[in-house]
Amino acid sequence: MRLADALPMSWRALAAHRGRSFLTLLGIAIGIAAVILLTSIGEGLHRFVLSEFTQFGTHVIGISPGKTSTGGANPGFPSSVRPLTLADAQALRRLPDVLQVAPRVSGNAEIGGNGRLRRALVYGTTAALSEAFQLRVYSGQFLPADDAESARDFAVLGARLKQELFGNANALGAGVRIGGQRFRVIGVMEARGQFLGVDLDDVAYVPALRGLELFNREGLMEISLTYAEGARAARVVEAVRQLLRARHGREDFTLVTQEDMLRTLSNILDVLTMAVAALGSISLLVGAVGIVTIMTIAVAERTTEIGLLMALGARRATVLRLFLGEAVVLSGLGGVLGLAIGIGLAQSLRLALPALPVHTPMVFVVAAQAVALSIGLAAGVMPAYRAARLDPVAALRAE
Repeated sequence: MRLADALPMSWRALAAHRGRSFLTLLGIAIGIAAVILLTSIGEGLHRFVLSEFTQFGTHVIGISPGKTSTGGANPGFPSSVRPLTLADAQALRRLPDVLQVAPRVSGNAEIGGNGRLRRALVYGTTAALSEAFQLRVYSGQFLPADDAESARDFAVLGARLKQELFGNANALGAGVRIGGQRFRVIGVMEARGQFLGVDLDDVAYVPALRGLELFNREGLMEISLTYAEGARAARVVEAVRQLLRARHGREDFTLVTQEDMLRTLSNILDVLTMAVAALGSISLLVGAVGIVTIMTIAVAERTTEIGLLMALGARRATVLRLFLGEAVVLSGLGGVLGLAIGIGLAQSLRLALPALPVHTPMVFVVAAQAVALSIGLAAGVMPAYRAARLDPVAALRAE
């Protein structure tokens, strides 16, 4: 039987039972739509999280006190390790390929100014932070490049913190009290929004030495350094490790590169995306069962037709291909309908909730349609094989 004859015949067989065929097709469509919608949300979140981390640059190395395999020792617990100091940060600045070194100590403190009081995050750092992480100043300036051991009592306010304390009034030159210390405002940062749930605008920046005094700490919580674009991360990491090991007498610190962190994070997000897709794929199994059911019923109802075809000379392989074709047509149409529904829902969700990142890569679309066709082929094998194995004489006698 020619393909030009087989396709219309398969279509007529499906159209003869429109309701049953549509319900089977709908089962596949719902499964494909669920997979597309869930993976679109998962991929959107994947891209969003990675973009949040890469907005600060990718050539960054974080150094934290304590030798662990992840993020360093917990700064809230006492430890015998030697703390990271401002002198360590100054020594790191002299290494080759190192561009900026930004020490950090942070915590929450009450900030008072203009007769108002607010609790916010306070960063103790240096002028290098602005260049290392591409921070932009809205008015005034960032912390000056003073000597770390004799920094002046200056403060730079985030956009929201300035608005909460001073409203629309000019904050430059005004005095603020942070904890028990007095500072003079020399700058206001541009609005930056949130980063993984942390409001980057509700923050104050003060010199690192003042931050250590403010939070009564002996050492820094972290040192972040950036290196040149063409430099190899492994070489810079090794240089940092050797210098700090010589200064501390042992390796009591942890180095984490931005590349390693992004790679690990990307792997975790990939697993989550696949897990979400697997949940959506469960509904595809329902669709596969529906195809098996309708094709089995079709074989039972069309026994006489099969016997006539074989009596007229149709080979068993032709009958097998005929029923497999019907299963593939059902799953293919269901896949197309599911793609339309899934992509439509994803885009509608994106328009209704602009803050929710939704992205549908073309590879997911192609893969979903391929899965739909594969399910139809696999689900149709058993009924098609049963039809091809019928005895022509017995089939012709069947009612």
